[in-house]
Amino acid sequence: MTDAEELQSRTRELLAAHPPAGTDHLDFLRARFDAGLAWVHYPEGLGGLGVPRALQTVVDAELEAAGAPDNDPRRIGIGLGMAAPTVLRYGTEEQKRRYLRPLWTGEEVWCQLFSEPGAGSDLAALGTRAVREGDDWVVNGQKVWTSSAHIARWAILIARTDPDVPKHAGITYFICDMTDPGVEVRPLRQITGEAEFNEVFLTDVRIPDSRRLGEVGDGWRVAQTTLNNERVAIGGMRLPREGGMIGPVSKTWRERPELRTHDLHQRLLKLWVESEVSRLTAERLRQQLVAGQPGPEGAGMKLAFARLNQEISGLEVELRGEEGLLYDDWTMRRPELVDFTGRDAGYRYLRSKGNSIEGGTSEVLLNIVAERVLGLPAEPRTDKDVAWKDLAR
Repeated sequence: MTDAEELQSRTRELLAAHPPAGTDHLDFLRARFDAGLAWVHYPEGLGGLGVPRALQTVVDAELEAAGAPDNDPRRIGIGLGMAAPTVLRYGTEEQKRRYLRPLWTGEEVWCQLFSEPGAGSDLAALGTRAVREGDDWVVNGQKVWTSSAHIARWAILIARTDPDVPKHAGITYFICDMTDPGVEVRPLRQITGEAEFNEVFLTDVRIPDSRRLGEVGDGWRVAQTTLNNERVAIGGMRLPREGGMIGPVSKTWRERPELRTHDLHQRLLKLWVESEVSRLTAERLRQQLVAGQPGPEGAGMKLAFARLNQEISGLEVELRGEEGLLYDDWTMRRPELVDFTGRDAGYRYLRSKGNSIEGGTSEVLLNIVAERVLGLPAEPRTDKDVAWKDLAR
């Protein structure tokens, strides 16, 4: 029996033992994880079976045909796309067994405590401090632009543990309990009127050393796993043809012939083709991931994602004319998800401005592509050998 046939058989056994129509949603997801059908490429006992990642489609097709529930991947995207690969690679066996199952089933939402008011694009310059006290680390500092912090149970956190060494060397990676004393989440109201992001204040937050990922001082290397997976998660999402931002504007073009002009037609054709190229490139990138960890190619995909979203949303506003400027949902909401396609054109135009900032600014990603993909000379970095405490801030 081939691996594909074995997976198909296991999936049908799962469906027979837990019929979707008569099984509680969460119970089904837990049973799927325990059967190794959550991430088939993960190790046995951790939601997988240790088979090639490409075979996940065999499981997904069987479950979709049977009407089985999913784990609402958009809601738990940070956990699935960023926290899980990092825990899998650097976590202890105890950490993997504690965090991966409720992360995948959606019982526990995750957020990312990386960026700071003074260390966004230059993340390695972060100033949040973690000081060792016995078996704990005491953390003080501020993080910003934190998606899902208002609903998260856990956070992946990087903090400075040694100010006497260069900035990249003195960082350690932790798992932070967002319900612990000293963790304060405040909403950040955006240009859309919503507060989808947050700022997070950490005041004498005690994190047990058992929640450290990787070695002390090795947090920058651990964080690269998170960041590379984040860019793939944002820029390499699986989409059908005309999925994403190009879908609504194409639909408007077909249904509203009175809005068409030759100039807009040419621009729409160009963006439609670029969207399709980006979609197919993302599919190729996902196939490359089967062979190992994501590399700098994800930076290129995320760059394309941001540029296309901004150009397409701008075209949609122009196509709709005056009605494209309308945005009738200017309320202070705390959404759990970003909904690009189910809202007004005005919302899409405003929200897409953040795409070139979140998940790594386009300027930083251009440097990554230049240096790590094209092999161009690196930009001068005069602070690389200077102790963090001696840097100008």
